[in-house]
Amino acid sequence: MKKITAAITAVGKYLPEYVLTNEILEGMVDTTSDWILTRTGIQERRILKGEGKGSSYMAIRAGKDLIAKSNLDPQEIDLVIIATATPDMKAASTAAFVATEIGATNAFSFDLESACSSFLYGMSVAATYIESGKYKKVLLIGSDMNSSFIDYTDRKTCIIFGDGAGAVLFEPNNEGYGLIDEYLRTDGSGRDFLKVEAGGSLYPPTHETIDQKKHFVHQEGKTVFKYAVSNMADSAEKLLVRNNLVKDEIDWLVAHQANKRIIDATASRFDLDESKVMMNIQKYGNTTSATLPLLLNDYENQLKKGDKLIFAAFGGGFSWGAIYLTWAYNKN
Repeated sequence: MKKITAAITAVGKYLPEYVLTNEILEGMVDTTSDWILTRTGIQERRILKGEGKGSSYMAIRAGKDLIAKSNLDPQEIDLVIIATATPDMKAASTAAFVATEIGATNAFSFDLESACSSFLYGMSVAATYIESGKYKKVLLIGSDMNSSFIDYTDRKTCIIFGDGAGAVLFEPNNEGYGLIDEYLRTDGSGRDFLKVEAGGSLYPPTHETIDQKKHFVHQEGKTVFKYAVSNMADSAEKLLVRNNLVKDEIDWLVAHQANKRIIDATASRFDLDESKVMMNIQKYGNTTSATLPLLLNDYENQLKKGDKLIFAAFGGGFSWGAIYLTWAYNKN
C-alpha cells in the first residue's frame, strides 16, 4: 500500500482594510520612508481596527475564504489548528471559537504558538495527523494581530509588523505530493533577544509592567538578524542535501517575511534567482504566523502541480526550521 502523504489542497486569506504606510509612520516616529524601505523592504502594512476585534476575527475570515473558494463543507473538517502568537485570550482557546464560527462543528481544535515559526510547526503537526490515517481534513490557519503588542513610539519595532491571516487545508494524497521532509529546531538561549516580557505567568500584568512597557515586543535586531540568516539557510540546506536536491530543482523558496535582507541572504545561500523567491513583505510587513500562508495565497495562480517548495522560518525563542513540500494541484 502506498504511503499517505499530506498535501495542501486549498488556501484562503484575510487582510485588514487599514493600510499603514511608511509615509504615515514618518509622522508618528523619527524615521523616513527610505530608511524603512532600505533596511526592511517594507512599504506598507495592514492594521486591524475596531473595538472587540482580535486574531480570531481575521482567522474566521481567512477560514471562510478558503471554504468558499474550495466549496468545502465545514462539517467535514476534522481538526482546526490556529497558529498564533497573539491569541484572543490567555485561557479560552482561540481555535475553539474560530472552529465554531466557521461551522466546523465536528472538529476538535487547538492553538499552536512558537512565535514566527508557529505556522511552520503547524504544518508539521497537521501533516502528521493526516499521515496517521485517522483524519482526512485539517485546517491550519496562521493569524496574528501584531499591532496589539507594538509600541508605536518605538521605531525599531513599529515599522516591521502588520496584521493578517492565512489558511491552508491539508488532505491525504496518494500520488506522493505534499509534505516530504522537515528539519525543525529550537534554542532557548535566544529567549531575551526577541520577546514580549510581561503578560504571562512569569510577569503577570501590574501597574509597573504597564508603565515599563513590558507588554510590548522587544527585539535586538542585529542579534536576531544574524541568527535568522544562518539558521534559516542551514535548515533549508540540510533538507536539500538529505533529499538529494540541487538548487535548479527548487521551484519556490517560501521564506518567513521578517526582513527582505534576511530573505535575500537565505536565497543567495543557494544562488536562487529572485524569480523563485516568494515575496510580499513590501505590502504586509511581518505578519508573524500569517506570512507563509499569505505567500501561498498571493502566488497560488503561479503554482503548478509537482512544484518543489522549500519553506523556512525563524522566530522568538529561538525557534526555526524548514519544510520540503511538493505542490498538489493546479489552480486553473
